[in-house]
Amino acid sequence: MNLPFYIAKRYLFSKKKQNVINIISLISVIGVSVGTMSLVIVLSVFNGFDGLITNLFGSFDPDLKILPGEGKTFIPDSTFEQVKKLKQVVFYSEVLEENALLKYGNRQRPAIVKGVDEEFSLMTGIDTMMVEGNFVLNRPNQQFAVLGYGVAANLGVGLSFVDPIKFYVPRRNAKLGLNPMDAFNVEYLYPSGYFMIQADFDAQYVLVPLQFARKLFDYDREVSAIELSIGDKEEIEEVKQQIQSLVGNGFVVKNRFELHSVLFKMMQSEKMAIFFILAFILLIASFNVIGSLTMLIIDKKQDISTLRSMGATEKTIQKIFLLEGWLISILGAFIGIFLGSVICLLQIQYGFIEFPGGGSFIVNSYPVELQISDIFIIFTTVVLIGYIASRFPVRYITKRYLQFN
Repeated sequence: MNLPFYIAKRYLFSKKKQNVINIISLISVIGVSVGTMSLVIVLSVFNGFDGLITNLFGSFDPDLKILPGEGKTFIPDSTFEQVKKLKQVVFYSEVLEENALLKYGNRQRPAIVKGVDEEFSLMTGIDTMMVEGNFVLNRPNQQFAVLGYGVAANLGVGLSFVDPIKFYVPRRNAKLGLNPMDAFNVEYLYPSGYFMIQADFDAQYVLVPLQFARKLFDYDREVSAIELSIGDKEEIEEVKQQIQSLVGNGFVVKNRFELHSVLFKMMQSEKMAIFFILAFILLIASFNVIGSLTMLIIDKKQDISTLRSMGATEKTIQKIFLLEGWLISILGAFIGIFLGSVICLLQIQYGFIEFPGGGSFIVNSYPVELQISDIFIIFTTVVLIGYIASRFPVRYITKRYLQFN
């Protein structure tokens, strides 16, 4: 039997002579529990938002995107046929995107016009993000545009209106003449629907058929990127390296996170900052352990004298009270992790904490994702903080008040 652990456990759960020691010990456990619970909940909410944004981007961005190393466009050669035939590649989509000026009625605004082929909707799932109308780009003898909700709202586009959307793009190699409009390509499309994914997409993008985009921008077979969907998401990095070796240094292959590296790095930085802030608050809350252990050491002078007369060393006695403080932290950590996990699971199941605004967001309630790795990191952090908070009073108080030689 581990004697220091046995005695420390008895001290923690037995009733002390001074009731105030019980109260301070209970406050210490509650403080650690609340801090731990806060860490679990806040980090799980960050994970939920991270997963939500990743899923939203997955409705527009591919798993992998091949971009030209220089310039804006390129013509796919036989190398890209090899990429298309890779067994891990489920969907292969050619896209062409450029800036254009859109005009509808008396309103006008610039937007990014993205020409896509028929595999784009199968690859991204953009059709599940439609808030009005349908994702239709091609019908027999007619083509359509699908607008981001922000673009549609800014232009005042209505699906039941009879006016088409006008696209204005400067002609390549155009020369100035008497009529300035001769320097522009002007094309027309009717809207078929609006999508809502994320503000950056909704306020900028208009999706059109790839053939229409090539005609509008004066291109023949050029594309601005190749977008790919990978079957096994665990193999994305391996496939990325394989494709990069196939296409060579003239092209850049990026995954979904690299396409929005600034946003995802910012989210990770915010998560780390919140973690350290809450860990610091937890450290302050753990200082209650110092008071609890100090009073316990003074209260147990007689027990310590008995243990010393029985041959217990200074190290053994210090270990008893160190384990006492550690048990307070571990007990608080278990309670906090349990309560935090229960709250997170209830939020996942029932979504009882909702966004203000009456359902004007993409999701109605706060997204939460509980990760085992976070639980492990939180538990390790709490135990480490508990050790630090216990170490000082045990070493300092025992030597000062118990006069070990």
